Amino acid sequence: MKTSNEKLEAKPSVKKANLKTYKTLLLKKRDELLTATSAKKMPIEATESARKGDWIDQSSEDNDIYINMHLRQTDARVLKAIDGALHRIEAETYGICEMCSEAISPARLKAVPWAKVCVTCKEKKDQGK
Repeated sequence: MKTSNEKLEAKPSVKKANLKTYKTLLLKKRDELLTATSAKKMPIEATESARKGDWIDQSSEDNDIYINMHLRQTDARVLKAIDGALHRIEAETYGICEMCSEAISPARLKAVPWAKVCVTCKEKKDQGK
């Protein structure tokens, strides 16, 4: 794994014409997440004042709150990854694996445009968990 002091080699792994496409995908996904996140917000006062009904209703409501909180945390992680990918585009390191410095496959970038490691390194990383 690269240390923070080491700079990734600036090998052109993604063609400049494709960078614009990836940047557009990333910006679109970021806008979708920001719109969805703002729609999911529920003030704490509203949740406390809505504590009506029997214990089954309250339990169901607690579960809904937990799920929404978890979804917002997931959205925040994806937003952070998208911002990182946009930064890598500007730094001309987009599409280069942060672990092995090899090119990330176009299929992976199409599926997960904010990916920062190639499939091989991702599998190694997941096996190490």
